Amino acid sequence: QVHLVESGGGLVPAGGSLRLSCAASGRTFSSYNMGWFRQVPGKEREFVAAVSWSGGSTYYANSVKGRFTISRDNAKNTVYLQMNTLKPEDTAVYYCAADEWRVGSGNYDYWGQGTQVTVSS
Repeated sequence: QVHLVESGGGLVPAGGSLRLSCAASGRTFSSYNMGWFRQVPGKEREFVAAVSWSGGSTYYANSVKGRFTISRDNAKNTVYLQMNTLKPEDTAVYYCAADEWRVGSGNYDYWGQGTQVTVSS
């Protein structure tokens, strides 16, 4: 079992930046591939970014490539999502997810509660 808690969301003007954090507890964090997803009410959950268990491989949705960066610190049991040049269409609830086998998009085994990101125009 892995427990995930996101933080760092908030209200930011268009063009601004935010860094989301996801702290993990439970089983060995370094064994898990980690992902960030987002969801807008009434729409399906959308893959944003993912990082392999070692940090050696990263994956991004085309909509955020070049603006968002995913990273992890296995010593701190934390994964980050640095979001730059934010756009109003980035507004969503952002979720952290963990999976031992899956990396990239898909339905991960463990999910956090989410953190709201709102980008004003």
